[in-house]
Amino acid sequence: MVFEIIEQITDPETIAVDNAIRELNRLKKVYGDGRWRKMKGMFIIRLQSGKVCRAEIHWYEAHGKGKKELKIKRFWDR
Repeated sequence: MVFEIIEQITDPETIAVDNAIRELNRLKKVYGDGRWRKMKGMFIIRLQSGKVCRAEIHWYEAHGKGKKELKIKRFWDR
């Protein structure tokens, strides 16, 4: 699903770190080494249709790599 992040409204929360991440080997192959973390947080997003809503987003990040593979997990006011 294509979306644009408008605003992050809560502090991000770490779900898993390094070896606790099932996709760790793939992340390292694609994006390089680093201390990878799986994160989640609440965002206000704009969907491709133009609708604006709150959603819980999950993503991976490592120092110097930024947010990778953002995925909407649930909508809160759709």
